[in-house]
Amino acid sequence: MKVGCNLRDRAPIELSGNGRFVLSRNDFAPAYVNAFQQGVLQERAAEAIEALRSCRVCPRDCEIDRYNNKIGVCKSGRLARVASAFPHFGEEDCLRGWNGSGTIFFGWCNLRCVFCQNFETSQFGEGADVSAAELAQIMLDLQEMGCHNVKFVTPEHVVPQILEALVIAVECDLRLPVVYNTSAYDSLESIQWMDGIVDIYMPDFKLWDAEHCRKYLVASDYADAARRVIAAMHAQVGELRVDENGLALRGVLVRHLVMPGLLDDTRDIVHWIAHTLSRDTYVNVMDQYYPAHKAETEPRFAEINRGISGGEFSGALELAHAVGLWRFDTRWRHVIPHGAPVWLPQMRNRKERLAGME
Repeated sequence: MKVGCNLRDRAPIELSGNGRFVLSRNDFAPAYVNAFQQGVLQERAAEAIEALRSCRVCPRDCEIDRYNNKIGVCKSGRLARVASAFPHFGEEDCLRGWNGSGTIFFGWCNLRCVFCQNFETSQFGEGADVSAAELAQIMLDLQEMGCHNVKFVTPEHVVPQILEALVIAVECDLRLPVVYNTSAYDSLESIQWMDGIVDIYMPDFKLWDAEHCRKYLVASDYADAARRVIAAMHAQVGELRVDENGLALRGVLVRHLVMPGLLDDTRDIVHWIAHTLSRDTYVNVMDQYYPAHKAETEPRFAEINRGISGGEFSGALELAHAVGLWRFDTRWRHVIPHGAPVWLPQMRNRKERLAGME
């Protein structure tokens, strides 16, 4: 059901480019549909699931036999864990639209961000393990609710399980754009598996300096991995393009969370985006940082145990403008969501809808 959309809303030029970045909805089909029809999706899913036997799905390269439920850094075995799934109205306007972004939050994570605002899910693993059929049904439920896309949040460690579930979902007529919302600590192999499958990549480029990555993400090679895979994402799908109503259909949207005292990282990140990807890259420079998890409780992280100042945020925007970036995300659509989120336990109780899908 459509909710609270102001029909006078118009996509800003930063999003549409006065038509330059508009892709006709009539000409759009999700990338995975063609991949399924050609048998590519099925082949990728089988290859990726087999790769779990010596897992190198992310840059940790644990080589653990996750297929048989051995546990590595991400603490995930053969099945993906889902913490929640619901129409998300807090995302960028080009994703949330008027019916919400169909968001699936995966449990566990391959990073150890000391400031994680979702640490109950990423570090403590809240949620429930789901089969491929159950994950497929969650996608289909979100489509039935009217969501504009299916968005996978923290998918880095469960790419094989996503591909496996997509095969089932496409067979059952999933036709929404797929959004891959990642920390960018992915393996290049995983992103290659997703080539021709994902419509919209939404990586978060967190930090640049290796010492900062080591201290705050517990992954000194984070920036190297992020540069490698974000460049691959851009090569696959290019700049973000939207339909006539400003809803994202294909391309890359880069998020960067401004952190206290770390504007040097911001400077290097926006410079890289502008000069390695494109000055037309759609970027969300975010001011939502607040100290959480270990950043709030452990004295050794005292320097980031505060919010960012107005000067820091305006400074980050100035750095981005200075390198030629101009497609910045802003709120422009008036949306009043109605109804409570639909959480995973409610969806899993609908077992009758899974009949025959295993």
